[in-house]
Amino acid sequence: MSSGFLHRYFLNNGGKRLHKWFHYFDVYERHFERFRGKAPLVIEIGVFGGGSLAMWREYFGRDCRVVGLDINPECKQHEAEGIDVQIGSQADPDFLKTILDKYGAPDIVIDDGSHRMAHMRASFDHLYHHLNPTGVYLVEDTHTCYMPKYGGGLKAEGSFMEFVKDKLDEINAPHTAGQVPVSQFTRSTKSISIYDSVIVFERAPQGKRRTVITEAL
Repeated sequence: MSSGFLHRYFLNNGGKRLHKWFHYFDVYERHFERFRGKAPLVIEIGVFGGGSLAMWREYFGRDCRVVGLDINPECKQHEAEGIDVQIGSQADPDFLKTILDKYGAPDIVIDDGSHRMAHMRASFDHLYHHLNPTGVYLVEDTHTCYMPKYGGGLKAEGSFMEFVKDKLDEINAPHTAGQVPVSQFTRSTKSISIYDSVIVFERAPQGKRRTVITEAL
């Protein structure tokens, strides 16, 4: 179990409501640590009780900007210094475009929104390639990919998990002898990390891959 800042913050939370699986904190710390103290722009889809917006501001530092997106107008009450809340649907490309136009390229996107397959895919399709070139896109509660009520199911067509499985081939496209075309995703994605209920995409420009042999003289 994590003993890092975020886990301690969660356990000692005396502020706004937070709801997280314990094992998420290790994942957050592993992929977000490098942004601490560097004033990142963080977009979180899904505001809930506002607690995670406040947690991110404490974790990343007072110079970061946190933007929460939600369809519920009541979530505006969770705005604070350094924390904005914008009302709209994560599946609406026009709304997402207004967010990008207003704030610029995010360093981190966290999808903790509706967890519906079509919504998760719509947000990813619109936001991923607008991330900072070394940014992180994290989708949580992906166990919903196996739940029919969210549009999921084991190996179900349209499941976000099945989409991610295809992305594993796409990231390895240079080795498929042309069966999978090299894409913008291939050229701009460093890694895909899959955990229980969390998927993390890390961006970084990918040059030509080379293999090297070294040996003793």
